[in-house]
Amino acid sequence: MYFNDIGFLLLLPTIIFAMYAQTKVKSTFNKYLKRTSQSGYTGYQVARTILDRNGLHDVDIEMVRGKLSDHYDPRKRVLRLSQDVYQRSSIASVGVAAHEVGHALQHANGYFPLLLRNNIAPIAGFGARFVWILVFGGLILGIGDLVYGGIFLYIAVVAFQVITLPVEFNASHRAIGELSNGIIAQADIKPTKKVLSAAALTYVAATLVGIAQLIRLVLLANRD
Repeated sequence: MYFNDIGFLLLLPTIIFAMYAQTKVKSTFNKYLKRTSQSGYTGYQVARTILDRNGLHDVDIEMVRGKLSDHYDPRKRVLRLSQDVYQRSSIASVGVAAHEVGHALQHANGYFPLLLRNNIAPIAGFGARFVWILVFGGLILGIGDLVYGGIFLYIAVVAFQVITLPVEFNASHRAIGELSNGIIAQADIKPTKKVLSAAALTYVAATLVGIAQLIRLVLLANRD
């Protein structure tokens, strides 16, 4: 009953864009997963090389299941790479591995947006779990305080998404800088940037969806 509002008309284009971004990142990753980097280094070798030459010898690298499940865990100081990234020497593997190392470099250097995002993450996680219970419960029961409580929680979610943008862009910038410094051939730099740019698009899309959804919730809370 709440999907025929003006806010949903604002939200719909961002959802469509998010679907496009997901398709784009998957197609780009799969395309360059088939193209071998001229260096011949696997994602693991690239990650280990960058970590070691930046003095991060104590950061371990683990292989995990899943596709595009790669991430850096700042609490345990562990870089986790999916099998396709860890074992293969494709341009996609090298790019994703270097990007995740970029987060480890941010952590080691005390990159403020990353520290801020890590501090907001627990609140955003809590908000993501309970926001809709409060909002829809408040709308159905006619209790405005519940709706506004949900909105305040959702603000933390959107703040997390917004802060994620500079964190991800900076990690990709660090990755390209490291890769350009003798790890991969110059001919591979441009396609590597395409892989990382496609991945960044998903974060942009998620942020736009979050902002549009926040506006929609405010409109719902204030409608007659």
